[in-house]
Amino acid sequence: MGHREDLLEGAKKCLVEKGFVRTTARDIVKVSGANLASIGYHYGSKDALLTEAFIALMQELGAGFQEGVQGEGGSLERFHAVWQGFLTHREEAGPVWAASLEVALARDRMPDLRAMLAASQAEGRRGLIAMLTGTPEEEITEREERTLGAFYQALLNGLMIQWLFDPKTAASAEEFTEGMRAASEALTRSPAKASGDRE
Repeated sequence: MGHREDLLEGAKKCLVEKGFVRTTARDIVKVSGANLASIGYHYGSKDALLTEAFIALMQELGAGFQEGVQGEGGSLERFHAVWQGFLTHREEAGPVWAASLEVALARDRMPDLRAMLAASQAEGRRGLIAMLTGTPEEEITEREERTLGAFYQALLNGLMIQWLFDPKTAASAEEFTEGMRAASEALTRSPAKASGDRE
């Protein structure tokens, strides 16, 4: 591998071990065997390198989540399989999820890094739609990304926070799927039937 690849691998390792805030450029250099100047040369800044490392980690995790996913796109079976995949890999995904929360909670202390990560959200939303519906990413429209993708992303972030706070009480894939089924049924229930249920 060249310096660029070495830096990326080093940054990925630092993100998992230290997160965004505690990782310094010197940490990355020490782990990668590269030099400080090469960070600026290849990536422009430490934040840009960490952002690329974060995206690479999410893509690797996403590929793992999709292993063995069954069910027709958009079905409850597929929904269950995807969330089961996330939870199966939660131990390795935990540090990456925690790192993203770290940036979100830092608010204005890391504006450049937040902006870079925010710009990558669209890619993440398209990936979630593809996983859950079976639609190829290149066929997903901007509107779908901003609606369905945002919805799926909110579900993932919520499940992630539940697990980070307390793994013992976090919803299982079965419970998550049952909740989605109940919510879907309530949303599609006819007004007359809904009114009758409350009487």
